[in-house]
Amino acid sequence: MSPIPDEKVHVDPNSSQNSTNLENDVSGDTKAPSPNRNLPESLRNMTKEERDQLELKMRRKIDLRLMPMMVLMYIMNYLDRNNIAAARLAGLETELKLSSTQYQTSVSILFVGYILMQVPSNMFLDKIGKPSLYLPTCMVVWGVISGATGGVQNYGGLLACRFILGFVEAAYFPGCLFYLSAWYTRKELGFRTAVLYSGSLISGAFSGLIAAGITDGMDGKAGILAWRWLFIIEGAITVIIAVGAYWILPDFPRSTTWLTDLERDLASWRLEDDIGEADWEGTGSQKLMHGLKLAFKDPKLYILMTCIFCIVASGSITNFFPTVVETLGYNRIISLLLTCPPYVLCVFTAFANALHADKTGERYLHITIPLWVSVASFILAAATTATAPRYVAMMLMVPSVYTGYVVALAWISNTLPRPPAKRAAALAAINAVSNASSIYSSYMYPRSAGPRYLVAMIVNAITALIAILMATVLKIVLTRLNKKLDRGEPVRDVAPGVVVEGVAGDGEKGAVEERVVGGFRFLT
Repeated sequence: MSPIPDEKVHVDPNSSQNSTNLENDVSGDTKAPSPNRNLPESLRNMTKEERDQLELKMRRKIDLRLMPMMVLMYIMNYLDRNNIAAARLAGLETELKLSSTQYQTSVSILFVGYILMQVPSNMFLDKIGKPSLYLPTCMVVWGVISGATGGVQNYGGLLACRFILGFVEAAYFPGCLFYLSAWYTRKELGFRTAVLYSGSLISGAFSGLIAAGITDGMDGKAGILAWRWLFIIEGAITVIIAVGAYWILPDFPRSTTWLTDLERDLASWRLEDDIGEADWEGTGSQKLMHGLKLAFKDPKLYILMTCIFCIVASGSITNFFPTVVETLGYNRIISLLLTCPPYVLCVFTAFANALHADKTGERYLHITIPLWVSVASFILAAATTATAPRYVAMMLMVPSVYTGYVVALAWISNTLPRPPAKRAAALAAINAVSNASSIYSSYMYPRSAGPRYLVAMIVNAITALIAILMATVLKIVLTRLNKKLDRGEPVRDVAPGVVVEGVAGDGEKGAVEERVVGGFRFLT
C-alpha cells in the first residue's frame, strides 16, 4: 500500500454536492472527516443516529468476542514468562544448584528470543491475515514448552527452555497490539489496550496467590517438588485455553462471519474514516519490506521507541517483584501474597487513565503524570529501609509505571497508523527494543543488593525521567505536524484534508481564505 499522495483537494463550498459532506467538518475536533466520506452503499440510506446505534451494537459484539479471550491468553502469556520468579522462592535455585548470576541469566535469556522474533512474527501475521489460527497455535507451543520446564534437571536445560519460550511467546503481545488496531478506531484503542494489558496485571496480582497455593499444597506430591508442579500445571492450563481460542477469535473485520453484512461494512468503513485510508485488505496488498522501510524511515518511530524502552526499563522491577517484596522480612507465603495488592491497584488506575485518555483524545499528560509518580516511588524505596514506607513505594511502583505504559502503547498506533504493514513493523520493533531492557535489568537485583536495591532504583528513576523527556519531544513534533495539516501542507503517509475556499472572515469583498476540513490529525 503506497503512501498518501502529497496533495490538496479543493472543493467549492457552494456546491450542493459537497455542502452536506462538509457540514460537520468544521467542529475543531482533532479529526473531523466528512460523515459520508467513502460510505459503503449499504449504509448510505441510514441516518447518522441509525449508524451510531448499529456501531454501538457492533462494538459491543466485537468487545465480547475479542477482549475476554485475548485477556485470558495474555494472562497465561505473562504467567508462563514470569513464573520463574515464584519458582525461585519454591526451590528452583536450590535444587538445580544455581548461582545468583546463573538464575539472573535464566531470566534474561528469555528476552533474547523474545526480541529476535517480534518483528518477523508481526510481519508474517500481517501477511497471512489469520490471527485466529496464528495466535492460538503459538500459545499451544509455548504452553508445551512452559510445562516442559518443570522437567529440567540442570542449568543448561533451564536456559534452553527459557530461550525457546521467549522465541515463541514473542508472537503474542505485539501481534495483539496490531490485531486490536485493525478492529478499533484511535479513540477506542487506548482503553482496549489497557484491557489487554490488564492480563499481565491480573497475572501479576494472582500469580502470587496461585504460586502460594501450588507451593503449599503440591510440594512433594508424586515425588515432584513444588516449583516443578508450578510449571507443569500452568503449562497445561495454557494449552487448554489455546484450544478454546481457535473457536472464538476472528480474523479481520472484512472476513468475519459472525458480523452481519451491514456490521462488516461499518466495521471496515469506520477505520478508514478514522484515518482517511483503508486498513488491511488482503494478503496480496501487503508489501512487508516496504512497510518495514517506511517504519524505520519515520523519525517518530525512534522517539516512541526510546520513550517506551525507558518505561519498560523502569517497570523491569516486576520481573523480580517477589524477590524485592521478600526483603520486607516476611515468610515465603506472606511475601507472595503481598505481591498482589500493587497489581490490583494498577488494574483500576490503568483502566481509569486509559478511559479518560480515550474520552479526551489526549495522550501526553496521561503518560507523563503517572511517570512522575513512579520517579517519586523509586526515590522513596532507595531512601529508606523502614517497612511501611518501602511497601508504600512498592504499592506505587507498578501502578505508576504501567498506568502510563498502556496509553503509550496506544500512542504507537495513533502516531504510525498506515499502511498496516508499517504499523505492524513499528509495533513489533518498538516492543522488541523496549524489552531489551529486561536483559540487563535482571543483573540489577542480586540478593546481595537488598533490601534497598539502590542501583536498580536509581536507574529506574532516571529511565522514567528520560521517558518523560521523550514524550515531551513527541508532543512537540506531533503538534507541529498537526499545524501543517491545518494549513493543508503535506505530511508523509497521512491522508490530506479537504481545502475549502470561502469568504474571508473580515468580510472584505472578493477576499478569499482557505480552510482545511476533515482529514487525519495526530492525537497529542
